[in-house]
Amino acid sequence: MLNLTRLQVLAAVAEHGSITAAAAALHYAQPSVSHHLARLEAETGAVLVQRVGRGVRLTEAGRLLAARAGEILGRVQAAGDELAAHTGLRAGRVRLAAFPSALGTLVPTAAARLRAAHPELGVELSEVEPPEALELLRAGAVDAAVIFRYATEPDQEDLRLDRLDDEPVHLVGPTGADWPAELAEHAEADWIAGCERCRNHLVQLCADAGFTPRIRFTTDDYVAAQALVAAGLGVTVLPDLALRAYRRPGVRTRELPGARRQIMLARYGRPPDPPAVRALAAALTTPGAPAGRPRR
Repeated sequence: MLNLTRLQVLAAVAEHGSITAAAAALHYAQPSVSHHLARLEAETGAVLVQRVGRGVRLTEAGRLLAARAGEILGRVQAAGDELAAHTGLRAGRVRLAAFPSALGTLVPTAAARLRAAHPELGVELSEVEPPEALELLRAGAVDAAVIFRYATEPDQEDLRLDRLDDEPVHLVGPTGADWPAELAEHAEADWIAGCERCRNHLVQLCADAGFTPRIRFTTDDYVAAQALVAAGLGVTVLPDLALRAYRRPGVRTRELPGARRQIMLARYGRPPDPPAVRALAAALTTPGAPAGRPRR
């Protein structure tokens, strides 16, 4: 394989017309330039320079290789510049998957903070529920994922998880002075459940309160769930982010003591992360202005 330093020396001789001038341009000693040329001739098996009087001139083979050397060195320089731009976050992209209520609350603020700090870094966002987000993460289709998990769920040992928040869970019912505030007082009510994991959490909360919920409606759309509640068709539990993302008139909430959902930033693979992913993580974990909590 041709040595890049020796190609640079040959290109300098071609550009400046002599070994002395090339040495001065490269800040090399003149014998060093002569040595590199001799080694390059040995590597290629071709005579590249020909002595003429007190100077040298390139042979046809030397001119051919010098022209290619310029192209090669230019490409190497361009590759270095591109890599520097990427590692310096002046280019590239970062891909984040997040569940809907996080995409409607936490993520836009973080993405705006990231864009302000690194305006040339592209940010791609995908709305997916946590199980699908983790599949994308493991497949390399996204660089990070904002997910939620409940304390009773097992750890995912192949992932690196950073906790972003512990959000409270709220009991949500229709407005009215006689609306019971305790979970156990809704044992005979119709219930609205969410996705499978949220449904399991609801069942566990009700079991802890001493009853099994009568689930009449199932939807993972927190807008639809609140519409059903406002219409008097049942009660539900919703996490804090869902109520911060959208709060429908006609519903009333009560925070359930001790009920929490963990918001996590998930990454896959061993550290260190690429610079863009580190910048994204910093934007998500940097404390911002306190977000408003839903009205009780």
